[in-house]
Amino acid sequence: MIRPLGFAITRILTLAALFPLLGLAAEPFVKAPRTTRAPFAIATFHCLGLYWSPADGAIDKPVLVRFRPQGAPESAWRGGYPLRFHPIPGTDEDLADYRGSLVHLTPGTTYEIELKLVGTETRARLTAATWSEQFPEGETARVASSDQPLAITQSGRPGAYRVYDGRGATIDVQHKHDACITINASHVIVRGVTLRGAGDAARKTRSYAHAINILGGEDIIIEDCDVSDWGRLNPETGFAYDMDAAIGSRAAGLRRLAVQRCKLHHPTYDGSNWTEPKYPTHSMGTQAISLFNTAGNHVIRYNECFTDLEHMFNDIIGGGSNGSFKGAPGPDSDVYGNFASGCWDDVLEIEGGNRNTRLWSNYLEQSLMGIGNAATSIGPLYIWRNVYTRSQQHPTGGGGNFLKMGFAGGEEWMTGTQYIFHNTVFAGDGWLPTGGLGGTRIVKHVESRNNILHVREPRNSSLSNHRANIDNRYDFDLFNGQCPEGLEPHGVRGEPIYATGAGFDRATRTGQFHLAPTSPGAAAGEWLPNFSEGPPGSPPDIGAHPRGAEPMKFGVGAAR
Repeated sequence: MIRPLGFAITRILTLAALFPLLGLAAEPFVKAPRTTRAPFAIATFHCLGLYWSPADGAIDKPVLVRFRPQGAPESAWRGGYPLRFHPIPGTDEDLADYRGSLVHLTPGTTYEIELKLVGTETRARLTAATWSEQFPEGETARVASSDQPLAITQSGRPGAYRVYDGRGATIDVQHKHDACITINASHVIVRGVTLRGAGDAARKTRSYAHAINILGGEDIIIEDCDVSDWGRLNPETGFAYDMDAAIGSRAAGLRRLAVQRCKLHHPTYDGSNWTEPKYPTHSMGTQAISLFNTAGNHVIRYNECFTDLEHMFNDIIGGGSNGSFKGAPGPDSDVYGNFASGCWDDVLEIEGGNRNTRLWSNYLEQSLMGIGNAATSIGPLYIWRNVYTRSQQHPTGGGGNFLKMGFAGGEEWMTGTQYIFHNTVFAGDGWLPTGGLGGTRIVKHVESRNNILHVREPRNSSLSNHRANIDNRYDFDLFNGQCPEGLEPHGVRGEPIYATGAGFDRATRTGQFHLAPTSPGAAAGEWLPNFSEGPPGSPPDIGAHPRGAEPMKFGVGAAR
């Protein structure tokens, strides 16, 4: 029998591994299935978040997905990654019993999508369009150089964004005001402005000073801006006030914010690390982008966020609230193509609900943790094709994990699914993390495939062995550290050997992270629909950068 392409994934992702026995996964499925709900999608430029609640959904019935551009021939159908039945007790923020994403789509394209509930005759179809990268522009307001803040309060409209063109202009408020720009408007584009001096030096009380402070609105584009020298000095610590950001918002209704091709670098003051001003202490300092409990559906892409050892960030891109169904960056959001370097906590703090939140193709370095994901309460959170290197908790001390894992506020928030695919922990200059996925922290509801989990020493944990771990599915990873017995049936123990010339080029923001043909992990991965290169069923390379691919690009250059 000939089956349609996409539903004929020969292993159907090894259902026994993808959907473990009910006793192992009972915790997230206490909530009864909701009333039947037709499928729908929430778009970004390159992704579609999918939602469906069929009447007969159940833990042992995954949903198979296939998709094609609308009107394309039958041969164009491709398989998506299956959707897992995963209602979350205690919230309606999960939207549907089955949630998941299609990725690597073409902007401005309408797709046909078919869903099939395994073991039943239940099927559904829908169409959905990704965002166009060409935003319709209406009136343009020229931004002039100034030492006073710019207040943007006049909105555009969906068919005619109002453009605030700051190319060639500098707003330097000389630390006499908290913000260089405030935005309380919708359908606006802020383009090309240089911002300096945010953060009122005379104000010593705890509040937030953001160079671009978004007070409200929807559909806001911030692009091609250069922001530096922001933040205030906390007289109690001698370091920067916590959470002052180059771009920040605490507006609950903010949705569809795109930050692209910006350089956010060198805040005014240094952030504290984990040993100062006393030990032990949590690091505190500025951020490049800080979003708190907004409505989400944001895109943060092709930015360069960097600093030096005298002006370190706390987190680079993050926010809160972590132990919650909200958090940062918010649901249906994408973070990709960024270069981010220089913080004492998490390079990317992606925590809270993480409902269809996606991180890929980021180059992350010089931090305690690569990606903070404590916790993911709704999910799914997708993390793939990222490169992480140089883990430090202070200038001369080693750092933490590639992925933080664990919880914030309480273990009860660890209820969402996380997919960790094709990432590379790169040795670089030797500052490897001491933990891969979670180190010694709790890990729940994680599926890991095709990752290079290279830790500092063999006695360190590539995979957590915490007694509270549940519902995790690991396989086909390359690891050199501790791995609990039985967790990686097809995993490869060893250290990666990279092709000649591997590494990161700072001048061009490009990287070569191919494995050598003879390396452990070469052609040893598991093919994952919509995530792995090559024809269906062919074994891909483990790691973020397949052999034969062009150099990976990050930052402003990645947009081209």
